[in-house]
Amino acid sequence: MQVRTDLAVEARELAGERVGGMDYKVYRENGLEISRLTVKDNRARQALGKDLGTYITIELPSLTDNFSDTDERLKTIGAEIRRLLPVNGLLLVAGLGNIEITPDSLGPKTSLRVLATRHITGEIARSTGLDGLRPVAVMQTGVTGQTGIETGEYILSVVKRIKPNAVIAIDALASRRLERLGCTLQISDAGISPGAGVGNHRTRINKDTIGVPVISIGVPTVVDLRTLATDLLDSEPDRQMLDSLAPQGRQMVIIPREIDLLTERASRLIGLALNAAMQSDFELKDLVTLM
Repeated sequence: MQVRTDLAVEARELAGERVGGMDYKVYRENGLEISRLTVKDNRARQALGKDLGTYITIELPSLTDNFSDTDERLKTIGAEIRRLLPVNGLLLVAGLGNIEITPDSLGPKTSLRVLATRHITGEIARSTGLDGLRPVAVMQTGVTGQTGIETGEYILSVVKRIKPNAVIAIDALASRRLERLGCTLQISDAGISPGAGVGNHRTRINKDTIGVPVISIGVPTVVDLRTLATDLLDSEPDRQMLDSLAPQGRQMVIIPREIDLLTERASRLIGLALNAAMQSDFELKDLVTLM
């Protein structure tokens, strides 16, 4: 049975630490443990099931714990995001997911906290002292069941129209371990496959399909039930157990009881860190006043 996870660090755990074709290092900054995994060739790509690129994983205190809008850790997370962004030009931030379903609402909730600035130009920008803002456009994609449009198609159509230098896609992720829910942030320049972690594969969104670099940001909010059983048993469940874990063929996932609080605070953390990353000429406290 395939273990479902969107996290590169978990894929490395499953594949083994001696897989060739990848670099991996861990460091601490501002009280945060940060790991950087780079998939360099097809050996690592096949072993990990992850596309070529860099995957940054930040281990967080539980997002059920509150944090201030000017927490120094936000600057650290923002700096990690900034490393993957083009230096100049328009950025398109896309919130993926369904805001009506709490575990899947991280993307659209975060998009509401991102400072859209593409329209702030000319005399208005100069007279208000905002001419140093980087142009940013923000969108919510919804899901295909709501729109009848593939998320990748939707983003591609906007990219062709406004021509950003990069897309930043924000989405909820799946983990293989309960303890990672709401405690892990992944940032990657390898693009994203919406719904892959829970077996609902959609068109991959990356530079090849969109035409510009795609940076993905996400926090795990669910664990697939079959994956959890395999992890707890340290072996694949037998057929009878698998059938009981998927009654009437329905796929089941585990979510934390405090999922509402988790997605609310995760969206705020990502939104603030992303604003800090994109608007590096402004202090975080000043950006907060503009939101």
